[in-house]
Amino acid sequence: MTGGERRFLPRVAPIDAYGTGGFRFAEMSHRGSLLCLPSGMHAWPVTSVAEFSAQAFEPVFAEADAIEILLVGTGPDVAFFPEALRWRFRDLKIVVDAMPTGAATRTWNVLLAEDRRVAAALIAVP
Repeated sequence: MTGGERRFLPRVAPIDAYGTGGFRFAEMSHRGSLLCLPSGMHAWPVTSVAEFSAQAFEPVFAEADAIEILLVGTGPDVAFFPEALRWRFRDLKIVVDAMPTGAATRTWNVLLAEDRRVAAALIAVP
């Protein structure tokens, strides 16, 4: 997977590394932010918490029936997840856990190994 065009890996995978503006997983390298959904690993155009919107999370809403927990990697720092979006996820019965991207990536790997119904929205970090 590379940045630019809309590409994805059609399965979930543990993340082997993150940083320098991207992620490594499934023997691939991806530059930019990443959505890890039941349908697979997708490029995500979001680069900062300021871009969090219903439109940015539309791919997550589309797969809500298969998701119990959404991990949100907010970049290098802790950031507030917008209350309006939090309510939308509550209505869909999805628990949102926002944290720095490093912590979200590690938690993704643990919950994926436990075969949990997890998704992740991860902002790439430098």
